Amino acid sequence: MNRRPFFYAGIVTFVGLAVLVRAEQTLLYEKASPYSTIIVTEENGLRTLRFEKGGARQSVVKLGDPDHLELPYARVAFAGLALCDEPRRVMIVGLGGGTLPTFLRKHYPHAAIDAVDIDPDVVHVAKQFFGFREDDRMRAYVGDGREFVERFRQPYDMIFLDAFSSDSVPPHLTTQEFLRAVRRAVKPNGVVVGNIWSRSSNPLYDSMVRTYQEVFDQLYILDVPGAGNKILLAVPRPLPLGRDELAQRARQVSTERQFRFDLGELVTSGFQHAKERNADGRVLKDAELHWP
Repeated sequence: MNRRPFFYAGIVTFVGLAVLVRAEQTLLYEKASPYSTIIVTEENGLRTLRFEKGGARQSVVKLGDPDHLELPYARVAFAGLALCDEPRRVMIVGLGGGTLPTFLRKHYPHAAIDAVDIDPDVVHVAKQFFGFREDDRMRAYVGDGREFVERFRQPYDMIFLDAFSSDSVPPHLTTQEFLRAVRRAVKPNGVVVGNIWSRSSNPLYDSMVRTYQEVFDQLYILDVPGAGNKILLAVPRPLPLGRDELAQRARQVSTERQFRFDLGELVTSGFQHAKERNADGRVLKDAELHWP
């Protein structure tokens, strides 16, 4: 484990005067795992997880404060709570720093939460540096998210698909076959929440959307303000909702659970009911992966 400071420089202008600012960032951990280079840094009380030097922030945590959701996508993802009853069983594919399960543990203390990550070093880092704690209702599993989904024993009320490599969703977690397994693993009155990069940085964006549309009855797409993510809310039943109705449901959840943010506002800031099949994309299938 390494602990050393390094610096970056920025320019701040006050009434035409340029001032050079040096901000210290401490490297807490860096290790090459079989899947990525895991990097943990700390700055201004926030710990950040990356999977390569200079890469996208995978998780940002303020220790001891599970309500602090620094990354905007995490706040928007919880809009999925508006599309199911109170979740009793939750699956999260992609642990990262444990931001999503830790937030859910606080606000839904009676829910059973299963988080799975393919990289044992990520699970280790989540526990050692990001305050993730297992208990009798929240467990972390090391394994491939697809295999975990396909082996489910009891269906889930919510499934979060939040697995990323350094720059994209692993291909075998994007296909029609995988999403069909996800649909089987979620209850008929449940919801699947997918986090993907938007079209500007994701060549497969339209095909990912099209594949979700082929598998689920309804698909809603939410913008993430100030970020390059899109949040997909997929339900395995007919549930046609407009923006205002979904926003009202989401606002009620965040009010009743005393979130620090208004889920309704996040829905109204960027909402699309993806009714028509995405003509710019194709259905992604396992055969394209050239598996043995």
